[in-house]
Amino acid sequence: MKVLSKLAYIHAVFCSFAEKLCSPLLLAIRLYWGWQLVQTGLGKLRNQDRVVEFFTSLNIPFPALNAHFVSGLEFFGGMLLIIGFLARPISLMLTFSMLVAYWTASRDALLAIFSDPGKFYAADPFTFLFAAILIFAFGPGLLSLDYLLQHRSTVALQTRRDISIA
Repeated sequence: MKVLSKLAYIHAVFCSFAEKLCSPLLLAIRLYWGWQLVQTGLGKLRNQDRVVEFFTSLNIPFPALNAHFVSGLEFFGGMLLIIGFLARPISLMLTFSMLVAYWTASRDALLAIFSDPGKFYAADPFTFLFAAILIFAFGPGLLSLDYLLQHRSTVALQTRRDISIA
């Protein structure tokens, strides 16, 4: 029984340490992939004619409207991810955008997700999709504007509640 207690303690210490790495990892993901999205979106914003032409070739409905939307989503969404503001809604929108990118531009890779996973991983949308899903699932972390605003509003609500009770 002593051995199990010692193992449980070591495991708890290890997990506590690993948990402290969560927010720095989420920050690194937001900074890196957010910046990549800003660059990608900026490139699309600067070359709207080519993006519209490409979207038209993929038979995307309303190619001009969608080109502007996707360009803005990537550019401004990347900026919002970097600062960690509205990170979950933006990451959800980016997730759908990357799934559409897979379906329209990399359908073979998407359909090969189980039969040829390497093809799926190598497709352009993969890293953006993966980062967006991570941010959506785990949130932006403690080192974000979302956390700061949530923490401040929680403190303000608690203070109001304490005042009204007294």
